Amino acid sequence: MNLQANDFELFGLPQRYAQDRAAVDARWKELQREAHPDKFAAQGASAQRVALQWSVRINEAYQRLKDPLKRAAYLCELQGAPIAAESNTAMPAEFLMQQMAWREQLEEADAVETVEALSDELASARRKLLADIEDLLDARGDALAAARQVRALMFIERFGSDVETRIEQLGQ
Repeated sequence: MNLQANDFELFGLPQRYAQDRAAVDARWKELQREAHPDKFAAQGASAQRVALQWSVRINEAYQRLKDPLKRAAYLCELQGAPIAAESNTAMPAEFLMQQMAWREQLEEADAVETVEALSDELASARRKLLADIEDLLDARGDALAAARQVRALMFIERFGSDVETRIEQLGQ
């Protein structure tokens, strides 16, 4: 194994957004078995430390590859379009307008049903963004446009937590 390999190379997967989650999970288990520190007990503490480093590296890669948002952000970075969400908030103008509308809806919501409808709308928007990201990365090779969509998806993920909190508050 090569510590310098990117996550896709490490897992022996094609460098694309669309991935078979079962294949990612299976490969993670295989790699963990190969690098498990207990396998190197007879070779001494040094070999076990190296195996532990590999195990950590494998787990980090797995966390990125299994999560659609993290995988998309990682691919954008590999393709020269880092997300840099803390300093780059560029998103499609229509999405910025949608954000404002969603925030207003959440603030004005006084019934669980209203907030649950908003949650459903967010879930639909999330599915559309994921499909758009897949198209931009895998079919069009447009990492810059995908990065804007990833930032929008990050907003939806965070805002989704706010929506869930509001549902809990109203349900009490």
